[in-house]
Amino acid sequence: MIEQLIATPFTDLVGVRHPVVQTGMGWVSGPRLVSGTANAGGLGILASATMTFAELEQAIVEVKGRTDQPFGVNMRADAGDAGDRCQLLIDHGVKVASFALAPKEALIAKLKDAGIVVMPSIGAGKHAVKVASWGADAVMVQGGEGGGHTGSVPTSLLLPTVLDALAGAGSEIPVVAAGGYFDGRGLAAALSYGAAGIGMGTRFLLTADSAVPQAVKELYLGTDLNGTVVTAKVDGMPHRMLRTDLVESVEGESTMKRLGPTMRRTVAFKKDSGMSWWQLAKDGRAMKKTQGRTLGQMALAANTPVMLKAGLVEGDTDAGVLASGQVVGVIDDLPTCEQLIDRIVTSAADELRRASSYVR
Repeated sequence: MIEQLIATPFTDLVGVRHPVVQTGMGWVSGPRLVSGTANAGGLGILASATMTFAELEQAIVEVKGRTDQPFGVNMRADAGDAGDRCQLLIDHGVKVASFALAPKEALIAKLKDAGIVVMPSIGAGKHAVKVASWGADAVMVQGGEGGGHTGSVPTSLLLPTVLDALAGAGSEIPVVAAGGYFDGRGLAAALSYGAAGIGMGTRFLLTADSAVPQAVKELYLGTDLNGTVVTAKVDGMPHRMLRTDLVESVEGESTMKRLGPTMRRTVAFKKDSGMSWWQLAKDGRAMKKTQGRTLGQMALAANTPVMLKAGLVEGDTDAGVLASGQVVGVIDDLPTCEQLIDRIVTSAADELRRASSYVR
């Protein structure tokens, strides 16, 4: 375990040694991976969207039993019990609350009053400015190279526009860049752009500390740079995943042909989540309001957790989808979180020193 080599506004804000974040991946970012990241000096983030309220509390307690270092929890701001989940973070002294969508101003204030760092994920400069004006402490921005739900603009273009927008608004909150990062060169590049750290999902999924089945990891490791695809046919929103036979077949199906499987997965998601039909409908209305989804897209949204669970937890690649960033094509090993973070930070420090030698 290496000492701190790179200090940024993000490491100062969160209290971690290294400017490396393990992002909240549904069914992947559990207590073992989160605590492994935290103990290695990075920021591990629990993914709570696929957990019931009771499961989330149990996971937080387990992480606290595995590490005394700061960690975070990722939540859906539009979930019906978002307020209760935020209170859970307050009660347990969780350091960071991250959000896939920006929480309301009042919720940000509640978390900040309790000393919790609030870090929403945003997809455009104007959104970063808005959440900064609401009191967010930091933002994460993911470019189109990233896995899971993603946009079309690459990190190399999205990151500077977000940084410029914040600077233009007089905000100096730290920006964590995600999408396409896997090594020290990427961290050095992000810091050179002006980011205060990097977020990685696929790279942490492919570690020895990840609970993803070994056979699934081997499938990822065997994928090249052209092995991912972005499709909206799984859950109605652009989603980057491995190009498996299942995904290829779904891509070719008509809307009517997908209707039956969609409804079956909705029922399965209801059972897994413990939610009532009323709660599902309430969350669906929230999605429609905050994300502008159509009724068809809201129905498809139930596909995501069920199909991801089949692949990432149960190892059934014939029935599940495997979210992945494009970096899967350049990853060929399964280090521990400590080994991964140590080599990334050490390499980034070397790259920054090398680059600084060019300055006259």
